[in-house]
Amino acid sequence: MAITQLSVFLMNQPGQLVSAVGKISETGANLRAMSIAEANDFGILRIIVSDEEQVCAALGSDFMVSRTQVVAARMDDRAGALYPILSALNEAQINIEYMYAFTASQASQAYVVLRVSDVSTAETVLHAHGIETLSDDSLKL
Repeated sequence: MAITQLSVFLMNQPGQLVSAVGKISETGANLRAMSIAEANDFGILRIIVSDEEQVCAALGSDFMVSRTQVVAARMDDRAGALYPILSALNEAQINIEYMYAFTASQASQAYVVLRVSDVSTAETVLHAHGIETLSDDSLKL
């Protein structure tokens, strides 16, 4: 039940981000979450979208795009809500490579996107602790 994250490699120069987001907008896909990691010559735009196929097709001719399976764990939008998620994964010795968060469309809810060493085990651990995760199908709604 993992979700698919798209990583878009952008040259670190004016116009790259607006061009990529413009192409995503033209597809009509909802941009649900976004994170940008920067290096000297390039950036990595990590996105969660409602229609990954359309977005990949739209970006593919102008940008290098890769797909990665990540876990999106639901948490309450309140102080301290991230701790049980991280504790459960730590207890299971699951390494977190990076993470970012976004708010949900439901009031007082949020999601944390986790790139982990073992997606399947991470979801099993989280579910065992009563923590819900998203699937690609749930993003299409």
